Amino acid sequence: MVLVVVMGVSGSGKTTVGSRLAAKLGWKFYDADDYHPPENKKKMAGGIPLNDEDRIPWLCTLHNILRREDLSRQDAVLACSALKKMYRRVLVNGASAIEPEQPGEKPPLKILFVHLDGPIDVIAGRLEKRRGHFMPPELLKSQFDTLEPPSAPENFITVSLEKPFPEIVLEIERAILQGEALVE
Repeated sequence: MVLVVVMGVSGSGKTTVGSRLAAKLGWKFYDADDYHPPENKKKMAGGIPLNDEDRIPWLCTLHNILRREDLSRQDAVLACSALKKMYRRVLVNGASAIEPEQPGEKPPLKILFVHLDGPIDVIAGRLEKRRGHFMPPELLKSQFDTLEPPSAPENFITVSLEKPFPEIVLEIERAILQGEALVE
């Protein structure tokens, strides 16, 4: 059973890569943007970056979705920015990542984080072409400022977003199947 979080800044291709990976492997796919409360979407649409207080309840909701899939032994892919180490800890541990000693605390989820990495100018070009998304291109710099790329001991791989999407999906699939990043 594998849980994968495809992460990166807005415009890095998380939804495209995550949905293609899930479809190719026959896994469930979730887009974290679908779970933002209306207040968060309104802030972002107004050009106001989200803060930790905005994100933590949303991340706890996403953790609960991943926990449910884990309990049902369902492989799943989540597209989620997961920009800070603390945010990734919440995805792995739920509320116990920020509130110690939760009653009935469950073991951490085993998640492979796939960081889609690339230069700001390439991503800005993608955002300029994107239509109908609540995240305006003006917030891209704040996302890069917030980004804390994954590092040891986190379970992650970094993939260049400058490759064609099919190559990116294949690279992630190979990492999962080779056990390089297996999280059983």
